[in-house]
Amino acid sequence: MTDYGHLLDDVADISVRAGKEILKIYETDFSVEHKDDDSPLTAADMAAHHAIIEGLGKLTPDIPVVSEESASIPYATRQAWQTYWLVDPLDGTREFVKRNGEFTVNIALIEGDRSVMGVVYAPVLDVTYAASEGQGAWKRRDGGEKMPIHVRGFPADKPTVAGSRSHRGDSLNVFLYKLGEHELLAMGSSLKMCLVAEGAADVYPRFGLTSEWDTAAAQAIVEAAGGHLVTLDMNPMRYNTKDSLLNPEFMAVGDMGFDWAALLPEKD
Repeated sequence: MTDYGHLLDDVADISVRAGKEILKIYETDFSVEHKDDDSPLTAADMAAHHAIIEGLGKLTPDIPVVSEESASIPYATRQAWQTYWLVDPLDGTREFVKRNGEFTVNIALIEGDRSVMGVVYAPVLDVTYAASEGQGAWKRRDGGEKMPIHVRGFPADKPTVAGSRSHRGDSLNVFLYKLGEHELLAMGSSLKMCLVAEGAADVYPRFGLTSEWDTAAAQAIVEAAGGHLVTLDMNPMRYNTKDSLLNPEFMAVGDMGFDWAALLPEKD
């Protein structure tokens, strides 16, 4: 395994530059009905995409990039890659449209089928989460000092569940019912997984479709912080193993000592 940890600060800087491009549009008086080719959301997405592609191209010209905005690369090509960047230039489109600030720039480095480095940057909040395998995870606010983060053990009182502001269904309701008394912390985008990484939440269950670029950066952060991102069979999430870029359903958890599988809805 190659040590790419020396790239992390540069990747964090690239995410901030991409975030600034998003903010140029976000801070205007826009309205979005849907994501068409000339919508402000599409413009923000593409501006961030180009900033990231340019930044990573200068930083690591020999490492290919898969971005949500360039996801048509066939698996026959991708499967030959040992290392590549996996990028979501704007994660949390509903949050962007609602103007609640809970959207992020996600940049991950995949080696083999594993996410080994990740940066999640929230431009409006000016918060960066970052990690590289073997070097722990950190959080930075307003360009200040890096603060190490770590998951917490399962609490003696009620656990905290990170939940989506935009996605909720029967499976999550079953999960929460089985869990019993709990606190539900609503958050957008990959910030939910980062709440687990920093010990502010114990679990984020996701029942429903996501794509590989939605989870890869935050998975590296959760795992470097001592947690786990697992599919519902309790195996780690893996990448670039199939033609489709869709993820299976998953959970981000802080403490694997708890029997999370017992909370899952029964399969038909």
